[in-house]
Amino acid sequence: MAQPRYKALVDALAADIRAGRLRAGTRLPTHRDLAAKHGLALVTATRVYAELAAMGLVSGETGRGTYVREISLPARQGIDQFALAAGMVDLSFNYPALPGQGDLLRNGLRQLASSGDLESLLRYQPHGGRQHERAAVARHLASRGLAVDWQQVSLVNGAQAGLAATVMALLQPGDVVAVDTLTYPGFKVLAEACRLELAPLPSADGQGFDLEALARLCRTRRVRAVYVMPTLHNPLGWVTGARWRKQLVEIARRHGLLIIEDAAYAFLADKPPAPLAALAPETTGYVSGFSKNIATGLRVGYVAAPTEPMKAIERVLRATTWNTPGVMIALVCAWLEDGTLRRLETEKRRDAKTRQAIAAEVLAGMDCVRHPSSYFVWLPFSEDVRADQVAAALMRKHISVSTAEPYATSHHVPHAVRLALGSVELDVLRESLEKVRQVIGDYTY
Repeated sequence: MAQPRYKALVDALAADIRAGRLRAGTRLPTHRDLAAKHGLALVTATRVYAELAAMGLVSGETGRGTYVREISLPARQGIDQFALAAGMVDLSFNYPALPGQGDLLRNGLRQLASSGDLESLLRYQPHGGRQHERAAVARHLASRGLAVDWQQVSLVNGAQAGLAATVMALLQPGDVVAVDTLTYPGFKVLAEACRLELAPLPSADGQGFDLEALARLCRTRRVRAVYVMPTLHNPLGWVTGARWRKQLVEIARRHGLLIIEDAAYAFLADKPPAPLAALAPETTGYVSGFSKNIATGLRVGYVAAPTEPMKAIERVLRATTWNTPGVMIALVCAWLEDGTLRRLETEKRRDAKTRQAIAAEVLAGMDCVRHPSSYFVWLPFSEDVRADQVAAALMRKHISVSTAEPYATSHHVPHAVRLALGSVELDVLRESLEKVRQVIGDYTY
């Protein structure tokens, strides 16, 4: 069977890009010019670029045109940190650790081994965790300004599993979920798997998404939920104010929205406003975990939600993970009760501030979006600087960073990179940030 003519054009352009004959950053003809040059209908020319975009070879940028992408970057740059080569400095993913945490684990296991309740950890646990463990997390949440009963808490295999359980229990395929135009990549992946429609909301003065835009969206679409990170937003680092939170709750109540509050990085903020779950306990699922404030390898998280939704969440846990490993939960709950977690959080807040101070010094004068006690920095670029080329240049210097693509929920993907500060030694961080500044400077001047 003869190949359609437009397919031959797709193959030819793809071959030119892969061979380097069309270099990264090259602006391709407009859809209309491509159609005229090759005798195609305009809709067919659009299809050519759509297929190239689906292959990851080009990107369409609103108001600017279609550009050849940098194809030397690893797939899903900014998510798959395990694709890093040996010797690569990882500024794409945060797994903050403090000196002595290995000894902390060793001592914790010794104490656990000497406890009288050890054999019970070898058996299946209740789907949401044992009562005294759920109560320990409830007390922990009370210290954060969120008062819940132990029955309103379920223990899960990390915050991502908590998000998954919440979505699977409370939403249906096709539901519309309002999100920031830049949001946590893990929620994007989850939404795709669960066939949710994400409706992006623009930011408002860098302090949360535009609430008027949310209200307008709710008047024109049947929005089912809103996913939000009000305390230490990833990747922008903002902490929304009390007034913004109250207005969001009013909109949610008016339109019957489920609020999914992601608090994975909330422990880093000093005295933030009350959680959304405290303001609207009847309609909020509060999700967090102990990956960032203790260690990523523990894979222990939790969901706090109203009683009826919690029953649905526990049914999902029964159908998927069944329960969280008892040994890991016992370790975490012991550290909750003896003050170890509080000490770790204090030290990590101090560590994050130290790293942000280094970033502020090295990147002085550059356009940076950051929070003084977060573990990441957002670097937006001017229109003439392409993020994929900057990321590729840094890869050649053995530094991995995230572009905006994994975080973007709208068709327009800004040219920016996110720098994760929490995964390398301080001297390596300073040296790497200096290279970042140099590479960006090479593309700016």
